[in-house]
Amino acid sequence: MGVDLLVRASSNRLVAHPERKLWDTLAAAAVGATVKVQVRSREDRPARSAHLTVRWRQVTLNPPKKRAAEKLPRVTVCAILAREEAPPEGGEPVEWLLLTTLAIDSAADALRCLEWYACRWGIEVWHKVLKSGCQIEGRELQTAERLIRCLAVFSVVAWYVLYATMLARTLPDQPCTLLLDEDQWRALYCVVHMTSQPPAQPPTLRQAVRWIAQLGGFMARKGDGEPGPMTLWRGLQRLNDLTAMWRLMHGEKRK
Repeated sequence: MGVDLLVRASSNRLVAHPERKLWDTLAAAAVGATVKVQVRSREDRPARSAHLTVRWRQVTLNPPKKRAAEKLPRVTVCAILAREEAPPEGGEPVEWLLLTTLAIDSAADALRCLEWYACRWGIEVWHKVLKSGCQIEGRELQTAERLIRCLAVFSVVAWYVLYATMLARTLPDQPCTLLLDEDQWRALYCVVHMTSQPPAQPPTLRQAVRWIAQLGGFMARKGDGEPGPMTLWRGLQRLNDLTAMWRLMHGEKRK
């Protein structure tokens, strides 16, 4: 269908090579590049940088033995093994084995695939907003064509929510006009502060995003950290209504 794939291998598949197993085949390849990646924090580990060695080669995967009756063909793809050779003491090493239908002819090709794969964390959050916030899976639109049109609209909505979340974390001291128009931030300020007079200057991006999240249930306590996309999703829905009322009360018709 003209679509390439890039997936992470989860099984040490049998391959049509002397090493017989997928991981062993990649481990036998020469190191072609090194790269530093940022590892996200988890409950059991802090965020850190990891230095990975990168190997790649073309591999031919054998079909599963348990499906021999189907006479499935072998599949040839390119494989990339990125491995942390010297993890911190007590830390779990980073290791990704990626399979792709894209051609890997150089270190630049392999590193580009690693960059794409590293974007998966943001993509997973975007999917969460699309499914949990926009409720795309619950839309009973009856036809694929309607669902595709709905998905096109809600994909932009989910992107905007994720964009607001990350923008406030990377550029917290910039004015909120990077994200909100004048009516939006004025309506937001007045509701949060229970006043009819907004300030002359817009608040910072971080402050405005936290206020929006508070409209969606974010508590903003000292230990709560920065708001996530779901509270922002709920807060933005309220902000739309508040902005519409602001424009109405100030003699402006909603476009």
